[in-house]
Amino acid sequence: MEDGAPLETVRGWLCAAHRIAVLTGAGISAESGVPTFRDAQTGYWAQFRAEDMATEEGFRAHPGRVWGWYQHRRQMLAGVQPNAGHRALAEFARRHPGRLTLITQNVDGLHQRAGSTDVLCLHGDLMEDRFLDVPRACCHPDTVEAGSPPHCPRCGNMLRPGVVWFGENLPLRTLEAAQQAARACDLMLVVGTAGAVYPAAGLARIARDAGARVAIVNPQPTELDAVAHMVLRGTAAQVLPVLLAPAGSGGDNGPVPATP
Repeated sequence: MEDGAPLETVRGWLCAAHRIAVLTGAGISAESGVPTFRDAQTGYWAQFRAEDMATEEGFRAHPGRVWGWYQHRRQMLAGVQPNAGHRALAEFARRHPGRLTLITQNVDGLHQRAGSTDVLCLHGDLMEDRFLDVPRACCHPDTVEAGSPPHCPRCGNMLRPGVVWFGENLPLRTLEAAQQAARACDLMLVVGTAGAVYPAAGLARIARDAGARVAIVNPQPTELDAVAHMVLRGTAAQVLPVLLAPAGSGGDNGPVPATP
């Protein structure tokens, strides 16, 4: 590391902060080998438009095809493991209960598998299902009839992946909790996101407007760099284990590129 001043500055902010909010994006999962939505469209799936696999209209038109696509994505995740960035966040939260709120745009569940709890999943969870239509009294996930997709044997209501599709609103309670965490925090870390997708990207602006410091961890420039007080150029797996290491540990997890 050529200059550790920016990293040490943010470490000082972390130590002083009573409330910390962390927003993560696709970059942290890419280090574990999770393909992006479009990168997963290989082989048989390359013939279909990504948008047709991620809308309610596409699902209603071809439920079997879309369900198969998400089963394919779930299988791709089966061998993927959380990386050092995921683990560093989970370990920090365990050492400092109640101080960190983790907000993610990712749907892969890697934060939870690393040990993070109460994760605010803005875009849902790929490994969960929910009913497509408002459930009737007969609709119970544990009694659905097998199929592609599974469905209620009485009314036919289909299960769908528990992710947010194009044109859908983010889950209101989750978004409100994330916005409250942004307003209440003393420090927000924005990790592995280009800052181009709203309303998630707006959380950094909410935090800054409310008086919090904002630090970005990303190897490339982002659309939120101008909002940040500090930018640490590096990947989540490089930066977070050092940044979130216990005080006095020396941060000996390897070099971390600093802000130019």
